[in-house]
Parts: sequence; structure tokens; C-alpha cells
Amino acid sequence: MHELVLHADEAGVEAIGDELIELGALSVSVEDAEADTPAERAIYGEPGLPAPREGWQRSILRALFGDEPAATRAVTRLLAQGEPGRVRVASLHAVDEQDWVRLTQSQFAPVEITPSFWIVPSWHAPPAGAAQVIRLDPGLAFGTGTHPTTRMCLRWTARQAERLRGARVLDYGCGSGILAIGAARFGAAAIDAIDIDPAAFASAEANAKANGVELRAGSPESIGAPAAGYGVVFANILASPLKLLAPLLAAHVAPGGALVLAGILERQADELRAAYASHLAIDVVDSEDGWILMTGRRAA
Repeated sequence: MHELVLHADEAGVEAIGDELIELGALSVSVEDAEADTPAERAIYGEPGLPAPREGWQRSILRALFGDEPAATRAVTRLLAQGEPGRVRVASLHAVDEQDWVRLTQSQFAPVEITPSFWIVPSWHAPPAGAAQVIRLDPGLAFGTGTHPTTRMCLRWTARQAERLRGARVLDYGCGSGILAIGAARFGAAAIDAIDIDPAAFASAEANAKANGVELRAGSPESIGAPAAGYGVVFANILASPLKLLAPLLAAHVAPGGALVLAGILERQADELRAAYASHLAIDVVDSEDGWILMTGRRAA
């Protein structure tokens, strides 16, 4: 395995990355060339807001090739067809072979929700004292338990076990299905997991099967009219869609039922209160790393 390291300016980095893949690169990663220096600049903004920049002013591209001749051919063609100065070669060197699967797995350890409730990847044994476990591996859909919004929703679930027992539950924007599976672990009787991404349907169904629980996964159109109502409605999305969906999500909450909202930054609490005020009162019940969990209850 050989790694080709290139330097490129912001305007050309995306095209160069695409060209490297077309020229046979097994993978291409991009890093900020000025990281950990006074010139470092963020290119990602807060959730729901436009990115401050589309790319770093100067980037480092690292392209992996199967062997040195393949890397040499690629960089020769890249330099031949590119504009002078658009890309600069930093190095071409051999890299040690690694067990990439094992390396990736090592980055995902069990996640504690409460001392007795854990999210555990399939290659780990459950920690001692884990009375409730969700088996979940990283995948295409959001929700592995590592993000504060997911952890807060699951903490609420663990603390509201009595409310969930026998309840009908809706997980709106289900991603991996982790919140739906958590509800099943604490006794929910019927669970709908809804998302607009078909990859999420498949992920939620596969994860439910792996955990020995049942749920119905599908698109928003698949759940039908909101009149039947749910005892608990989860929506871990972002503040902007949560505001737009306020009438719909509130309508799905049955009399006496609870609405659980996440994906909200601390500074957005008042916006969410205002958006839901004409439907039901919501308030902050948990916070972590700048994110908050808001819940409300419909009168019985």
C-alpha cells in the first residue's frame, strides 16, 4: 500500500479528489493544512445554519493506492492535465498494511446511558451491571448513542419506563431506529419508526431484528392519520424541521401522552417553546454539551 500526499488550494480540492478516485485511488481524505496553527479556520457551522466556508483555504489530500506504480501513474496524469500550481506533491511513501475493520471497531466502545442501560457494538461484551442493552453497530443511518441528543432521549426513556410500558410509540426521523429499540426495551407495545430516507427504514428494521424486537418502519405517509395518537412521540431531528413539524408532531400525541424533542441547541429553546405553544407546552428537561432535550405532555 502506498500513500500519495498532495497540497491544494480551496478552489481545486474537490475536483482533485474526484480525479484521484478516477485514477485508481482506493480512498482519498482531505485535511486542513493549517490545522493546529493560528491560521486554522472552521468550515462547519452550527446545525441548521449554512457552512461559513465550502472548504479550507489550503488542504492536504491523502490518497491510498494498492502499489507504488499505480500511485506514480496517477500523480503523473494528474500533474499533466492540471493547471500549474493547482496541486503540489508533498510525498509518496509506503504505508504499513492494517486491519482496517479492527481499527474502525476500536473507535466504537460501549456507550453508557445509565449505569444499567448501555449501547454495545456487536463485537463487544456488555459491561458488568448492564441490565438493558441495545446492540448497535455504526452504519449509514444516524444514531449510535455517541451523540448527546441520542443519549438524552435514551436517558429519558430509561427514567420513564412506567410510561412506556404497554405504550404505542412513534419515532419520527428514526435513523438507525435506536430510540424505537430503546422504547421496546422498556416495554412499548407497538412502535412506528418513520424516516424520509429509505436507508433508514432498512437500518431500523435490521437493528430491530438484531435486538429481538418488533417495529414498523416506513415513510411518513405510511403511518396514516394522526387521530389514533401515540403515548410517546420522539423526534430527534434539528430545530428548524421541529418548528415546521410542530402541528403534525403535536397532533400525533394522544391524550395523556408525551412529546420528546431533541436536536436542539440551548439558544433555540425559546424558539421551540413559541412554535409549540398553541399545541402543547414544552420545556427543557435535560442538557449536555450545549444540546437540550425538551418534552411536553398533552392533558388527559
